[in-house]
Amino acid sequence: MMGRDAMAACMRWVWLAWLGLVPLAEADALDGALEVQSAFVSTTAGVYQLNAHIRYPNNDETAAALRDGVTLFYDLDLEVTRERRYWTNAMIVALSLRRELAYHSVSERYVVRDPLAPEQRTFATLVEALDYMGNVENWPILVAAQVPGSANYKVGVRASIHRGKLTDALRTLMFWSDDWQRTSEWYSWSLPR
Repeated sequence: MMGRDAMAACMRWVWLAWLGLVPLAEADALDGALEVQSAFVSTTAGVYQLNAHIRYPNNDETAAALRDGVTLFYDLDLEVTRERRYWTNAMIVALSLRRELAYHSVSERYVVRDPLAPEQRTFATLVEALDYMGNVENWPILVAAQVPGSANYKVGVRASIHRGKLTDALRTLMFWSDDWQRTSEWYSWSLPR
């Protein structure tokens, strides 16, 4: 349920947008770098674990959207494939790690919900929240028994961002907008044996 002040702010924004004084959708809402800067797999007791560093875009439009009630999802997709000579590569495992970013207007903090952490974390700035989400450490992705033999295996990682939950007022205004989705290029390497 939105409070009276939040509803009034949304209605002002709706009227200004309707009058053409505020653009409804920015052309580059997620403008900025979105890339997997580094990634590697380490092995501990027969379990392969992913460590990665992702750089997410940080701009005024993203911060403003979060403050207006938009929730953003930050996904990290992982694929491990076995190379085959005369056929397409065989999929061994495909995983996705989803983190959710929202802004809590009462405490004026950015809230990250992470399935790897037992509880949500809060940050004073958007930069701190993005740095936290951009570091993945020791994420278990497969066990040694899944990659037997002398075959060659490839690991691929990519990051993506997309819009999640909207407030009721914003949902009616932004239903056609798809500029809140971005996906990085695949970052690939051979699985160490």
